[in-house]
Amino acid sequence: MTLKIALSFALAIFALAARAEKIALINGTLINPGTSQIVQNATIVILRDGRIVIGGAKIAAAGDTKTVSMLKDAHVIDCKGKFILPGYIDTHIHFFQSGDLFTRPDVVDLNSVRPYKDEVAWIKSHLDDTFTRYLRSGITAVVDVGGPFWNFEVRRTANTDVQLTISGLAQGSVVTAKAPRVAVAGPLISSVSRPQLDLGDPPIVKIDTPERAREFVRKLAAQNPDLVKIWYIVDKDHPVDSFRPIVRATSEESHAHKIRVAVHATELETARAAVEEGADILVHSVIDKPVDDAFVKLLKNRHIILCPTLVVFERYGRTFSHELNLTPEEKAWGNPEVIASLDVTKIPQNKLPDRIKNALAKPDEALDRIKKTYDVALPNLKTLEDAGVTIAAGTDAGNIGTIHGPALFREFQLMKEAGLTPMQILQCATANAAKLFGGETGAHIGKIENGYLADLVILKSNPLDDIAHASDIDTVIKNGVVYPANSILH
Repeated sequence: MTLKIALSFALAIFALAARAEKIALINGTLINPGTSQIVQNATIVILRDGRIVIGGAKIAAAGDTKTVSMLKDAHVIDCKGKFILPGYIDTHIHFFQSGDLFTRPDVVDLNSVRPYKDEVAWIKSHLDDTFTRYLRSGITAVVDVGGPFWNFEVRRTANTDVQLTISGLAQGSVVTAKAPRVAVAGPLISSVSRPQLDLGDPPIVKIDTPERAREFVRKLAAQNPDLVKIWYIVDKDHPVDSFRPIVRATSEESHAHKIRVAVHATELETARAAVEEGADILVHSVIDKPVDDAFVKLLKNRHIILCPTLVVFERYGRTFSHELNLTPEEKAWGNPEVIASLDVTKIPQNKLPDRIKNALAKPDEALDRIKKTYDVALPNLKTLEDAGVTIAAGTDAGNIGTIHGPALFREFQLMKEAGLTPMQILQCATANAAKLFGGETGAHIGKIENGYLADLVILKSNPLDDIAHASDIDTVIKNGVVYPANSILH
């Protein structure tokens, strides 16, 4: 956050902060998806550290009016007719990708239209904008599961409060960053090379030996990552078993540094191998065949968290075939430059890669491949949910056509199509997602309970009636800062 942004933000919130270090939300319906708790006419009290203006805000009390009576000296917000939930958490995003058409030159090379170095420069210059689009979507925490080493600076920017001395504010006042809480992994340890993405700080690094894997994990560990990520890509030249020793070495070295391991594995046998070799988290659905009982049992016994990322499976094919189905939320809250870039018909014909030309020529084939993916992925999600495997919501936002922020609501739609109930979907995006976020922060988000961080979303309509209402956002509260939803992007 720049000083100018922090200063303007501080002045904007000073009036509220000066009135009270205590906020009370009254008369709303509290929904705690992690426990399926619903409290009518609830009171939620948020306390901020009295030594600072903003920051360190926690929930001091939450319950019905009979059990909570801490309204004295509070700034009261009447939530009658509204629904109060923990802030949403997207557990699979990539800040090094913008979501636009030029963000993965290893998939479609459009350097002749927009050089990749210009794309990366644009991404870095728009991080504040990306942060606010998450908040507008009610998302108060995200997990970036892989990117360049500058990912660690992104985390620092989002998570570090800015100390200011401003006339009218207390000496050393703290202003919370207008950003979600961020957990990150560094560069992906990969079975394949992606030189098109290497500008000197590559997001994906091919590792050929267990010894190199251990060495790279030690390099990552110096940055204190929240996760180590493995990109377990399998094809005819890279069979499943050839990469197993590297997965095992990566897991062992990461665990020795008390770091969890997340693995990209979209085939059943790849995912099985990843878990057998020590993975803690699977960051995609299995999409090649139905999961079997042994796999389900393996995930349960190892307490694996799985993030389905359903939305990303449709977005490349739909974008390339000019069949993109962005939701109203994405059109309203997504970055307009990113969205405008996704119209492939605007690219000169002589600069279109063959992959896009083929998709445009045969859009039905692209849509049929997506349908076949969901014919496997959606029942697999339902099977794992029914079996009690921990599912955490995530989108893979930043990939081509998967929009930072509001893509989560398309993910909710697809989870509904898989057969999950609204309460289950909300649990995936709150309490379960907090487990994937991990660490001390993860242990204090995802629920509305005493001692938890004051990250909340207030809805105008009941998401338990229809998960589509999850985007009917009235107010977002991040670390005790109250944002009227319609003001966040302005």
